Amino acid sequence: MSSSGDRPRPPDAPSPEEGGRVAEPLRLLLVRHARSTWNELHRIQGQLDPPLSEAGLDQAGKLGERLHHRSGWRPAGFYCSDLMRCRQTAEALGAAIGMQPEYMPELREIALGEWEGLTREDLMTRYPALWARWVSHPDWDLVPGGELAADFEDRVSSALEGIRARHESGDVLIVTHGGVIQVALGRALGWPGSRGAFPFRIQNTSLNVLEIGTRRAVISRVNDTAHLDDDPIPT
Repeated sequence: MSSSGDRPRPPDAPSPEEGGRVAEPLRLLLVRHARSTWNELHRIQGQLDPPLSEAGLDQAGKLGERLHHRSGWRPAGFYCSDLMRCRQTAEALGAAIGMQPEYMPELREIALGEWEGLTREDLMTRYPALWARWVSHPDWDLVPGGELAADFEDRVSSALEGIRARHESGDVLIVTHGGVIQVALGRALGWPGSRGAFPFRIQNTSLNVLEIGTRRAVISRVNDTAHLDDDPIPT
């Protein structure tokens, strides 16, 4: 009978470091920005730059408190989209954990061309045929003048790969946008293309966690909003 030290490790387990210690996994903590003034008006934001609303500032503060309560926790890296709604969210989190984020334009939301700044009612009036196609099968490539889905996914993947290359282990906090998180989670599952654009519910200030192994990524948390007072099971 073999000893416990001779047992094979699970396929995705990290290799032991010197002295018998096991390397920490790399975890990407993907946070969607807090509620913006345009979220409240139901306007399409894309790469336009509205600020957080009062409710959004409160949301960001609550997430900051949640992170602060993890005694001694400090991420190995802290990154943020350079758009205002993400910057303001990151400022609240940074104040709580005593860090400043590094801003990355590559983490911006997808550019939505002619639809940016419009409401659903505007789209129904100005683009009735395209809107009908969107309702039946959402696809970024339908948006006039917008960033193509393949280009967006490549941009997001390249940005995340760059971050991964800088951090072998530990927690990395990333404040970004719903579309970026959709791509990150979809790629982890091996889904091709935009997969209907919105396969996951990603609410404002939700926490989404990817654990990066040597062979694969594991999604360990999606749309965690336990820090908010809202119903944890939205209708």
